[in-house]
Amino acid sequence: MTELAQHREPTVALSDAAVIRSSLAEPAVFAAVFDRHASTIRGYLTRRVGSQLADDLTAETFLTAFRLRHRYDQDRPDALPWLYGIAANLLRQHRRAEVRQYRALARTGVDPATEGHAEAVSARVAAGTVTRQLAAALARLNAGEREALLLLAWAGLSYEEIACALDVPIGTVRSRISRARAKVRAALGGTDPTCPVEEPIDG
Repeated sequence: MTELAQHREPTVALSDAAVIRSSLAEPAVFAAVFDRHASTIRGYLTRRVGSQLADDLTAETFLTAFRLRHRYDQDRPDALPWLYGIAANLLRQHRRAEVRQYRALARTGVDPATEGHAEAVSARVAAGTVTRQLAAALARLNAGEREALLLLAWAGLSYEEIACALDVPIGTVRSRISRARAKVRAALGGTDPTCPVEEPIDG
C-alpha cells in the first residue's frame, strides 16, 4: 500500500477540452465545466442584465453549451471564451433589459454584481467599480461595441478570444473596442476606466 502510494502519479485536472471530449461518451461528465465556470458566467451576466435574468441566462448558456459540445474546438483547452460567446448570443435577445440595467446603475450607483457577491469578474474594470457615468456611457454604445468592450474589460478576454467568442475577425474586434473607448472617454471627460493603465489605447 505504501509502495503503491509512493509511485502513484499526481492527479492532474483535465482541461475543459478533455472534459468536453469525454462528455460526448459520458454526458454527466460535462457537469465539471459548469462547476468550473458557472459563477464567472453568472457574475458577468448579472452585471449586464441583473440578477434575476442572469440566473436564467446562465442556465441557458450551459444548456446550449451541452447541446453544442460536439462542435467544440478541441484545440482550445479553456472553454471560457466559448461560454462567453454563447452568453453573448443569448444577451442579444435581451438588449432592452441590458440598457435598463445600465440606466438604473447610472441613477443609483449600485452594481448588482458586487452587491452581496465577491465575484472575481468585478475586479476587471481598471477603476475598481462601474461608476454612474460609465454605466450611462455603456447604455449609449451600440450592441457590437458594448459586447466587445465588456468582454475585454469585464470578462478579461484577449482580442483573439473575443474574436473567437463573437465569431468575427480580430480587426473587427479592435475597431469596435477603439470606437467604444473613444465614446467612453468622450462621455467621461477623457478618462477610460475600462482600460488598464499599462494597455495602450488602440487608435
